Amino acid sequence: MNIEELWQAAIGEIELSVSKANFITWIKNARLVSKMEGHCTLEVPNQFTREWLENKCNTLILRALRNVSPDVKKVIYIVADRHMAMEQSQAIKLEEIYVQEAPQLDLLSNKIDERTNLNPKYIFETFIVGSFNELAHAAALSLTEPANLGKEYNPFFVYGGVGLGKTHLLQAIGNTLVKRYPNQIKVKYVSSEVFTSELIDAIRAQKMEDFKKKYRKIDVLIIDDIQFLAGKEKTQIEFFHTFNALYEANKQIIISSDRPPKAIPTLEERLCSRFEGGMTVDISYPDFESRIAILKSKLEASEILLPEETINFISSKIQKNIRELEGSVNKIIAYYKTNHIVPDLNKIKELLKSLIVRPPKRISPNKILDTVSEFYEIPLKDIIDGGRKKELVKPRQITMYLLRDELRESYPAIGKRLGGKDHTTVIHACEKVEHDRQTDENVGMEINLIKERLYNS
Repeated sequence: MNIEELWQAAIGEIELSVSKANFITWIKNARLVSKMEGHCTLEVPNQFTREWLENKCNTLILRALRNVSPDVKKVIYIVADRHMAMEQSQAIKLEEIYVQEAPQLDLLSNKIDERTNLNPKYIFETFIVGSFNELAHAAALSLTEPANLGKEYNPFFVYGGVGLGKTHLLQAIGNTLVKRYPNQIKVKYVSSEVFTSELIDAIRAQKMEDFKKKYRKIDVLIIDDIQFLAGKEKTQIEFFHTFNALYEANKQIIISSDRPPKAIPTLEERLCSRFEGGMTVDISYPDFESRIAILKSKLEASEILLPEETINFISSKIQKNIRELEGSVNKIIAYYKTNHIVPDLNKIKELLKSLIVRPPKRISPNKILDTVSEFYEIPLKDIIDGGRKKELVKPRQITMYLLRDELRESYPAIGKRLGGKDHTTVIHACEKVEHDRQTDENVGMEINLIKERLYNS
């Protein structure tokens, strides 16, 4: 197994263990440049990233590398400057750092398109369709016809939990349009973090006109993880104007989020209204049959055959995250390339223990309070002691519901914890949230996202 394959397998596991924002900001642009005598050297873009990874993420990176290659002893971080690398690595010869085995063809073909920011590996042909995402897929496919762009499904808003395929679907639209109409349609894919970063740079450099021209000449603008615009007032204002300019020119806007528009805290009402004015679809958790199809598709691409028993086992244990399914395949591929044999079921249980053997995480009342406060971006003291302001009622009721549903706390105890509320108030809140959860898919999605944070953070 060469170092490209080692890093790809390790980074798949790392991505499951950190927030998407941290992964994109600190880890995505790192690369493994050498592995000698158990020492792995990671090249990073700058000194700030190096210090952050050494202080915050070294244990996680080391563990992920060891899970793929047990002989790894240490991770060394160097800045992507050959002269600085020489000083930092000392004992490691410069030419040895940059000698790499030939990467796989599929890794070469997955190079990001600098013009569109699209990753060519995300295509409709590899997107597995099931009951959990068929509406989103059908709507996305219809957007690849120029006659539909900027018309009925504008904006096109896709939401769902982490690792369910939103990015794949959005980029598949972009890649299809670029392939079919290379010189006719200008497509641009950006994350909300990149949009914000470019806006800040434009303000600092006094180049706002260039920034506006860049985005307003695009035919299809794809924005990923729009929820990260919450609370960024200047960015929201500029995005609103960009949105309006594109919309009025019948240009297509495609957006993803981990939650529906109304559930994004501190999002301007006018933006929320714009988002809801087009087509809003959700991607839910994949069912058992879809998980099997996803696994088989990934395994076929790597030309590894596993018994049905083994595939069924993995599909039954990894239920809510497609990225985790892909991570399991990466581990199996890494084992196969290292040992030249297909692992049996017992070996797979050992390889995937970090994904499938998760001891139930103990949560506390304070953890629930903090998580709800963070999710809705409302100060904790306002949830506990705040008045009857409309924006506080729902988060407080959901907090009561979770304290009851997850920890089985008594109604009086919950009332006491939340500013001395009467137990009848708590009962009413729990019954209302349960009713809303069953009748309003947005409320159900919010509760699922909060629970995801509770048990995975």
